[in-house]
Amino acid sequence: MTLSELKTLYPTATEETWHQHSNGGGWVQNTATVADTVWVGPDAQVSGTARVSGNAEITGNAQVSGAAWVLDAAWVSDYAWVSGDARVRGNTEISGNAQVLGNAVVLGNAVVSGDATVFGNAVVFGNAVVSDAARVSGTARVSE
Repeated sequence: MTLSELKTLYPTATEETWHQHSNGGGWVQNTATVADTVWVGPDAQVSGTARVSGNAEITGNAQVSGAAWVLDAAWVSDYAWVSGDARVRGNTEISGNAQVLGNAVVLGNAVVSGDATVFGNAVVFGNAVVSDAARVSGTARVSE
């Protein structure tokens, strides 16, 4: 993705406020924190005050934004979006058009895929799979 393509998503983006990550070439807003060990694919973006660390991978057109954290070996791919104060950690997979928003937490070996959304204060953990058009919200807890 070029800077002009990034500007279609973030109109105020400039070379002074964004940089390409050294591992993968994806775009990182200077206010975000992304470890050198993380893979940020060429069309992926990390913005806001988001934190990404460990061996996490942000690939495809995925976005991590707001104050979200993606840690450990978590994988966010395709057009997935992790935002707000969401926490994604462990060996989790967030893929497709899935969204993890608000104060939601996804951890362990959980998978959120398709058009699924996890939001509010919901927690998805263990080997749970949330897929298709499922919605997990409120204070729901989903496990294996």
